[in-house]
Amino acid sequence: MTNLNKQEIKVKMKQIDILWVLRGKFIHREIIFKDFVEAFSFMTAVAIIAEKSDHHPNWKNVYNKVTIALNTHDVDGLTKKDFQLAKGIDQIIKNFANL
Repeated sequence: MTNLNKQEIKVKMKQIDILWVLRGKFIHREIIFKDFVEAFSFMTAVAIIAEKSDHHPNWKNVYNKVTIALNTHDVDGLTKKDFQLAKGIDQIIKNFANL
C-alpha cells in the first residue's frame, strides 16, 4: 500500500461527500446526530464495515457528535483504503433520516 500523491488526493476528495475536509495527512468529518443512541448506532455500523475492510478510523464521540479522522497508519498518510472507508461512511450517514 502506498500513499496517494497530492493530485490523486484532490481527485479522491471529489468522490466523497463535501463535508470531508483534508487536514494534513488525514481526512476529517464531523457528524451531528439526534442523540447519543443515534450516534452510537452510527458508530456500530461504521465499526462493522471498518472491521470487514481491516481499516479502522480515528474517532471520538461526545453525546450526539461523532468526529472521524481517516488515514492509513502503516504508511503515515492517505491511501485508497481511506477514501473507500469514507465512501462507506457516507453511505451509512445517508441511512440516518435527520442528517
